Amino acid sequence: MVKILNALAAGLCLAAASTASAMSAEELIAKNIEARGGLEKIQAIDAVRASGRMVFADGDFSIELSYLNLVRAGAGCRTEISLQGLTAITAYGGGTGWNVSPFQGRRDPERMSADDAKSLEYCADLDGPLVDWQAKGHQVEYQGTEDVDGTEAHKLKVTLKNGDVQTMYFDPDYFLEIRSLMQTTVRGVKQEQETDVGNYERINGVYLPFSIESGPKGGPKSQKVEIEKIEAGVEIDPAQFAFPTR
Repeated sequence: MVKILNALAAGLCLAAASTASAMSAEELIAKNIEARGGLEKIQAIDAVRASGRMVFADGDFSIELSYLNLVRAGAGCRTEISLQGLTAITAYGGGTGWNVSPFQGRRDPERMSADDAKSLEYCADLDGPLVDWQAKGHQVEYQGTEDVDGTEAHKLKVTLKNGDVQTMYFDPDYFLEIRSLMQTTVRGVKQEQETDVGNYERINGVYLPFSIESGPKGGPKSQKVEIEKIEAGVEIDPAQFAFPTR
């Protein structure tokens, strides 16, 4: 009888643990939004200016550039990296992606193809894909937990409206995003980019990451952005996102 009771107790404990770890996609999204600062504060931020440095590393070689990122909700986004008087620009606005690539010898702005600009389509979504995900046309699926560098992180699959798939991983204690895997198809070729985010700080009541490291899935994260300053609610001219006409 004692053995039976012990077995039942153990079974109940396992069931309780399983129930505690189980979570719906909606519950995880709600916890993440609350952890970030709450829906009201998230949606109150309509523009962000982030500056710092970007480091590219390849084996023993590394190079450091200044970094600037501008985003205005619903208008577009623009990233600039500068070194020795040269500035490369990647921008998206009005449904058009474009870039300036002086480090490749191209100093005039060039329009990006629809496929190449696809990854920028949601860059002006300051709230992120999880806020109002149904209205945005995305689909979400909770996929349990997975080890992320020793952390048993919650895993959420987000199928974006344009067909790209973003898998997001969340810290089990703080429910902030620690990693994402973006899967997109460019000119028929599937691409996977893995990004780790961390060093969160509160800006205007919302936690934002100050460290961003990325690289191809399974490969080294050779690109690292270290944010030094984030200004929220700043005035940003939408013209900075539009393709230059002169």
